[in-house]
Amino acid sequence: MKLNFKKAIAITLSTILCAGLTACGGSSTTPTVTNDEKGKTDLSNLSNTLVYAGEAESTINPILNTHDEVPDLIFSGLMKYDGDGTPICDLAESYEYDEPTLTYTFVLKEGVKWHDGEAFTADDVVYTYDILTSDESLSASITSNYEDIARVTAPDEKTVVITLSKFNAAMLNYFTMGILPKHLTEGEDINTMSFNQTPVGTGRYKFVDWDTAGGMITLAANTDYYDKVPNIERIIYKTVSVESTKALMLQSGEADLAWLNANYAETFRGNDDYKNIDFTTADYRGISMDFKTEFWQKNGDSIGVLNYAIDKNSIVAGVLNGRGVSAYSPIQLNALGGNKEADIYPYNLDKFASEMEKLGWTKNSEGIYERNGEKFHFTIQVRDYEEERVDIANLCANQLKAAGVDMEVVLVTKFDWTAGYNGFLSGYAAQFDPDAFYSNFVTDASGNTMKYSNAKVDELLNAARHEKDADKRKEIYGEFEKAYSEMPGVVLVAFLDGNYVSIAGLDGLDTTRILGHHAVGVMWNIEEWTLNR
Repeated sequence: MKLNFKKAIAITLSTILCAGLTACGGSSTTPTVTNDEKGKTDLSNLSNTLVYAGEAESTINPILNTHDEVPDLIFSGLMKYDGDGTPICDLAESYEYDEPTLTYTFVLKEGVKWHDGEAFTADDVVYTYDILTSDESLSASITSNYEDIARVTAPDEKTVVITLSKFNAAMLNYFTMGILPKHLTEGEDINTMSFNQTPVGTGRYKFVDWDTAGGMITLAANTDYYDKVPNIERIIYKTVSVESTKALMLQSGEADLAWLNANYAETFRGNDDYKNIDFTTADYRGISMDFKTEFWQKNGDSIGVLNYAIDKNSIVAGVLNGRGVSAYSPIQLNALGGNKEADIYPYNLDKFASEMEKLGWTKNSEGIYERNGEKFHFTIQVRDYEEERVDIANLCANQLKAAGVDMEVVLVTKFDWTAGYNGFLSGYAAQFDPDAFYSNFVTDASGNTMKYSNAKVDELLNAARHEKDADKRKEIYGEFEKAYSEMPGVVLVAFLDGNYVSIAGLDGLDTTRILGHHAVGVMWNIEEWTLNR
């Protein structure tokens, strides 16, 4: 599964880079980004510019895009996370919490400006939280995180008062949400406004240009930033989807940093021209079932037993090159998770067969289970360019087929939620507070796109969200892990390590932070990074 770079580069490098990337022509010199008179990015000498092979992007609005690096570089929240994942003050100079009235009072930093030079004020904060709590047209997965906010007011331009309807243990985490500029976005459709592709924030880097044809977003350090100005002057964020392309970009000098799958990352180990920087993540991969489809509405009772037929350790060893762990709970790597009593599905084909029999499934002449005249056949869509997910899905399908279940893997370029597929090879993470899964798993919550519903899970996630005592919260989340494993919506397969590769001259990456989905969060301390070519 390891990439033969010499052969791969000879065959594909010129084609891939010329078709989809900037700096076509194979030059490994890295030049500075300036703007020409038309506002486009001009490549000449990138001596202090970080070229990052990132993810495909469609929007840089922090409310709509919570899974990528770029919004966190451009926007700031009232709070931010430190290296340990603890919320600390950011745009807020300080805050107080009044327990009897469930009220947070934030005092904002002085002199903060938007990237266009306008003053940042409390009105911007009120405006952003009004969108999150009141805009019924908002199409965002995170609105359930803010449902306990009763009102947001600004007594003056430097003070914000947020009152809750009930205690929410994760609320400080959700105050890390990037604030939008009222003067640029008020009256616009938040879902479709042009601002989403030309953002203006208060953060460490300013948006310069988005060359969609070349797949390149350019950012420049915010020299008026209210905290430490980054050492690296510019970032070129290349929007890359294909995993092999990222590896080729590093090998050819077209990128300085990339998150790679474990097998591609392994090919750089021991090479003095590169560094392998390995993070812990909370990022799981699993077979996520779509309960909007008739098959799972009828057969949802038979999801959990599929775990018995999948050798997860072999998938970790092979597809992940040993850089990960088998999964039994969506929050098993979280400080409030990890209840081993939820690990109820060992790889055991005899147990699988006996449990299938109890559920009323019998094998037909083809060796495939049937029940009520219907085969155990379902479809899972996987994006064709995500090699690691394709490999995971195919191995799961092969193991399930051998056990008598027909999981059909359908490769798609883009997820199609209207075609009737029975699920997809999913990935999610709760790297901070486990309440992040409230929106995914609670019935009709904003991020519950697969329409999973479990009354016990609803009860426990609600209880954990509103529990003040940390020890009791851990107990509740342990109960959630057990309840979810007994009636899951996702066949959890593995948690991935975050395998980054950089050029040798990039310093300062800090592996203290547990990273999120797609190993997002690597740039949490980018202001401390240095680049020496």
